[in-house]
Amino acid sequence: MPTSRREIYVAGGTGYVGNALLPKLLARGHNVRALARPGSESRLPPACRIATGDALDAETFAPTVAGCDTYIQLVGTPHPAPWKGEQFRKVDLASLKASVQAARVSGVENFIYVSVAQPAPIMKEYVAVRKQGEQIIEASGLRATILRPWYVLGPGHRWPYALKPAYGLMELIPATREAALRCGLLTLEEVVGALIWAVEHGPGSTQILDVPAMRALRF
Repeated sequence: MPTSRREIYVAGGTGYVGNALLPKLLARGHNVRALARPGSESRLPPACRIATGDALDAETFAPTVAGCDTYIQLVGTPHPAPWKGEQFRKVDLASLKASVQAARVSGVENFIYVSVAQPAPIMKEYVAVRKQGEQIIEASGLRATILRPWYVLGPGHRWPYALKPAYGLMELIPATREAALRCGLLTLEEVVGALIWAVEHGPGSTQILDVPAMRALRF
């Protein structure tokens, strides 16, 4: 269990990762404040403190971040696909900018961002937007933990299990090993574990957790 209780603000808590993460943060004794659009409050765990606002507009929620030492940015386009480039820019990037703005104003000590493995052979626009998000965080001066998963296996996201034999083969071949590890498959439980680790081990400076690093945590 954690040695100290964190005051955590979560943007994107009603999504795929957020739904799995929030109950575990609360179970570990952390105080969690979650941003929600009007009408979606019921999708959050009852023990969460709810902040109502628009994740794309910092002015609607920035005051509600006050008092939080940790900020987790999970907002993003559901089921990313190559043809969703415009959504990546209008949702993923816009929400990241708003979150960084709100976190800076409130003096957040640890900004946690779920980015994506890079470089990658596909999903070029998605990778470009997430990379730009990382650059915005770096320019902001915030101390941050950046996670770089590729595909996260879990409920409704299981078809890549069929690729595991191919991944195993590529990891054995020197020419493809590094790419196979960098863009490897993670379970939802592994990503949630990495996020909890990032909450409880805030960085002295920005740190990046790639797929091998997240697997190694064994949280």
